[in-house]
Amino acid sequence: MHIVLIGLNYRSAPLEFRERFAFRREDLPQAFSRLREEVGLREAAILSTCNRVEIYAGAPALDGTLERLHRFLSRHADIELSGLSPRLYSYAEPQRVVRHLFSVASGLDSMVLGEAEILRQVKDAYEAAQAAGATGKLLNGLFQRALNTGKTVRSRTGIGRGCTSVGTVAVQLAEKIFGDLSRAVVLLIGAGKIGELTLKRLAERGAGELRVMSRTLERSADLAAAYRATPVPAAALPAQLLEADIAITSASAPVFLLRREELVLAMRQRHHRPLCIVDLGVPRNVEPSSGGLENVYLFNVDDLQALVHQCHHERQRALGESEDIINQKVDGFLSWWREEFRMSNVECSPSS
Repeated sequence: MHIVLIGLNYRSAPLEFRERFAFRREDLPQAFSRLREEVGLREAAILSTCNRVEIYAGAPALDGTLERLHRFLSRHADIELSGLSPRLYSYAEPQRVVRHLFSVASGLDSMVLGEAEILRQVKDAYEAAQAAGATGKLLNGLFQRALNTGKTVRSRTGIGRGCTSVGTVAVQLAEKIFGDLSRAVVLLIGAGKIGELTLKRLAERGAGELRVMSRTLERSADLAAAYRATPVPAAALPAQLLEADIAITSASAPVFLLRREELVLAMRQRHHRPLCIVDLGVPRNVEPSSGGLENVYLFNVDDLQALVHQCHHERQRALGESEDIINQKVDGFLSWWREEFRMSNVECSPSS
C-alpha cells in the first residue's frame, strides 16, 4: 500500500482560490465514495480548513493515482486542470507525506506558527473519514500517530505560547483598530470551534458587549451563556449591523451571509459610523466588494498575515525542538509501516 498526498494551502493559493476547494462535512461521504470509484483509492482522508485542503490516501499502486487526484479536485472546484496544477503540491514519497502531516498536526505548517485549532481539525478530519468507512490500517496508523505527535510537540516545547490561532489574531486586530475594547459592541456570527475560541479571547480581553448569532438560537444561547454574551436570532442580523462596532464571521455557509447591498443600507442607517468586519470563513462569509464601502474595514484570513509574522518571531526558538520530535515520530511510523505492510526494501524506501 502506497501513501500519497495532494493539496493546496495558504502558501500555494490565495483565499479566493482556496475557498472553491473547501469540503463541508456533509459533502464528505459522497467525496469518499467518488475517491474510491474514480481514483481507485483504498483509503482516504480529507483535511479541509480555512488555510488548506489536503487529501491523504492509501493506494494499491502509484500509476496514475496523482493524476486522477488532480482531476478529482479539478471537477470538485470546477476549475480547469491547467489552472489548478501550479497551485497544488503532490507527494508520493512516504517520508514526505508523513513528515508533512506530522508538521501540520503540530502547527508547524500553519499560517499562525503553533496554531492551536489545527490539531482538533486533523482529529475531526480523521474521525469523519473513519465514520464514512474510508480509513483502514494505513491511515488509522498514520493519523493516530500524527495526533500523538501534535500533542507531544505542544507539551514538550514552547511552540504554543502567545497568539496561536486565527481567532486570537482577529482579536488583536480589533484591539489595534479600536484600542480599548471595553466599550465596543462585538457581533460574532458562527458558533463553531473557531467562533467559540474567538469569543473566548474577546471575553478575556474585556470586550464590552458580546453578541452571538448562529443557525439556531439554542446554539447561540448555549455558547453565549459560557462567556457572558447575549444570544441573538439570525433574523435580527440587519438590526444588529446597526449597533455593532465589530462583526466577526466564522460560519460554514455555501453563500455570503453579508452582501454588499445589505451593508450599503446598514452604513446609511449608521450614518457611516465605522464598522470593522473580520471574515474568518472559508468560503468567505462576506461579499469581498463590501470592503470598498466607505468606513467599512473588511479583513479576511489572508489579511491577518502581518500580525501572524509577529507571532512567528516569538516562537522560532521552539521550532528546532519541535522538528526533532517530528523526526523521531516520522522514523517510528515508517518502521511500523514497513513491518505491517511487509513491503520490499525498494517499495518501502523513503525515496520510492
